[in-house]
Amino acid sequence: MASATGGSSSEMAVDHPTGPGAAVEKPRFDALMPSEMSGGRPQFRKVPVPQHRFAPLKRCWMEIYTPVYEHMKIDIRMNLKARRVELKTRQDTPDVSNLQKCADFAHAFMLGFDIADAVALLRLDDLYVDSFEIKDVKTLRGEHLSRAIGRLSGKGGKTKYAIENSTRTRIVIADTKIHILGSFVNIKVARDSLCSLILGSPAGKVYSKLRAVSARLAERY
Repeated sequence: MASATGGSSSEMAVDHPTGPGAAVEKPRFDALMPSEMSGGRPQFRKVPVPQHRFAPLKRCWMEIYTPVYEHMKIDIRMNLKARRVELKTRQDTPDVSNLQKCADFAHAFMLGFDIADAVALLRLDDLYVDSFEIKDVKTLRGEHLSRAIGRLSGKGGKTKYAIENSTRTRIVIADTKIHILGSFVNIKVARDSLCSLILGSPAGKVYSKLRAVSARLAERY
């Protein structure tokens, strides 16, 4: 009887350790809300508005405002005096990363991307915007620069659309600046194709290389 009692007491000791070196169950805490970070102070982002994007911004303001305010739970306003779009977290903002996503969305629109393309930055986590200039690839002046820009676009935008469709990216050519929206791997493929065109490669050669790379990407993913 004593041995049985001793056995049960030893089992209880194992189940409920009370010694100084006994393991203690770690507390579990829920993720902090943005309103609980930084001492409860709201967080801000400011996106400058270029002069030539004021008219499109006014025309498309509700299309920008609705997903940011209603879906991402971020306050947004246009500061006319400072010429910038200001974003701020709210008490009911579910995730602090929403603030940066909305800032990236607004920045992409300022660069010239359509709202239908830029809004993907709010919905997907692995999308980025990469920018570079033609002079970063090769120093061109005068007619050489104009011809390089023409090679990038192609007749009626044919070359640009072919690169976009093959790499699943979106490209904006703003004078000598080029902006690419897409995933990291796809941006690299699109950028390599654009750099080849800047350096003087004919469009047909770039198309054939794109087909090979696109086939490899399709097999991998």
